[in-house]
Amino acid sequence: MRERCILWRFFMLTSLLRTFIMYGAILLSVRIMGKRQVSQLQNSELVVTLLISELAVMPIQQQGDPLWNGLIPMAALVLCEIVVSLLMLKSGSFRQAVCGKPIVVIEKGRVLQGELRRLRMSTEDLFEELRQSGCFSLEDVEYAIVETNGAMSLLKKAANDSLTPKQAGVKVDSASLEVVVVSDGCLSSHSLELVGKTPAWAREQARCAGLELSEVFIMTARPGGKCKVIPKDKRGK
Repeated sequence: MRERCILWRFFMLTSLLRTFIMYGAILLSVRIMGKRQVSQLQNSELVVTLLISELAVMPIQQQGDPLWNGLIPMAALVLCEIVVSLLMLKSGSFRQAVCGKPIVVIEKGRVLQGELRRLRMSTEDLFEELRQSGCFSLEDVEYAIVETNGAMSLLKKAANDSLTPKQAGVKVDSASLEVVVVSDGCLSSHSLELVGKTPAWAREQARCAGLELSEVFIMTARPGGKCKVIPKDKRGK
């Protein structure tokens, strides 16, 4: 009985260790391939992502197989994706062969039914995409294009588009970057560099607000020096 318990604990520890290793390998693979949301993945990236997830499961479930049986194919897939990405940068025809090309589904306000059938996109799908793009009326659309990653891009009719300050002849201040320099009492050196500030500056701003840095929940800053400080909630409130 004791031997069985020891074997069971050894099996669980081995499973946990393999899980942690494969989890780290997946994170590293995704990091190497770049940052994209699932909805923004190209065909090749989606295929690699699905295959990596399948390869990661095998060494975890099959305790008798070495981890290299999963890690080596994962590394090969990441290498293939990098090579394919570089080839797509160099050759437009190769990119079109792998990813396809954007397809216009609404042209000058007219719905192209043949293109919708080609994409196997129903009218409900079309209107869902329009609503998700912030357009709730078909009459407002001049052009609608389905991109190679499946997302839809819209160009609204000039008469129905939002009026910009430039069109209205209104002068507005230039937009500036606002970043979080303190999060839950922790300084972000990278964010401080983005706005050209120092940790001493952040501590001074906290003192001006009557707080210690550890008491700051969020502090945002802009390149011009404007900042906003939100203190942590006091316990018990």
